[in-house]
Amino acid sequence: MRLALLADVHGNLQALQACLEHARHQGVDRFAWLGDLVGYGADPGAVVEQAREHAAQGAVVVLGNHDAAVLGRHAHSMVGSAQAAVDWTRAQLAAPLRDFLDRLPLTVREGDVLFVHAGAAAPERWDYVTNAAEATASLRATDATYVFSGHVHEPVLYFLGAGGRAQTFQPVPGVPVPIPRHRRWLAIAGSVGQPRDGNHDACYALVDLARARMTWFRVAYDVVAAAAKVRAVGLPERLALRLERGV
Repeated sequence: MRLALLADVHGNLQALQACLEHARHQGVDRFAWLGDLVGYGADPGAVVEQAREHAAQGAVVVLGNHDAAVLGRHAHSMVGSAQAAVDWTRAQLAAPLRDFLDRLPLTVREGDVLFVHAGAAAPERWDYVTNAAEATASLRATDATYVFSGHVHEPVLYFLGAGGRAQTFQPVPGVPVPIPRHRRWLAIAGSVGQPRDGNHDACYALVDLARARMTWFRVAYDVVAAAAKVRAVGLPERLALRLERGV
């Protein structure tokens, strides 16, 4: 099965559409949405509707912290532009779309795969996995062979080494990486809608479970149009600049 991982779309419809089209050309069989469908971007309703349609066709969709914040379920208030985006997004979502978000699970386990937005040790805390120690804690919290996550907005792969501690591998876009089942893996898919690694192109990952390999892709999209939409609806200027700069 060829599985496309879509994380941190953040209401960016242009980036999402580009990734969906690219993934279909790669012959994917299924999609998994790894949380934060909304927040920051100007098209939250259209993005959630896309996720809802995919879920009806069997896609995995898990809850992200921005999704939870829009529902009033985040334990702590966000700050600055993030909170402004949450407040604005809340007013844009029709009741059926809010209900869809409200039903999303924090995690989904399918066989030897765990899908989760943030760290697996306590998904409700929205812990970031930004280094090998945090990846080790996330992997030790589950017996899944593969943990697929988002939240960090940068593509990275971790695997448990012989000493039981995670090692870090930086994937190269378009180059398949072997992920054999005799090891355990934590893969962060990068961000579809708001990359933060200095490259503003959308990012998603494709997993070929039958061949045990994984490939990250960077997909060009109309960043100018996406940023213009952010400005047009009155969201903070910083959010448009982040799209343009990829940081």
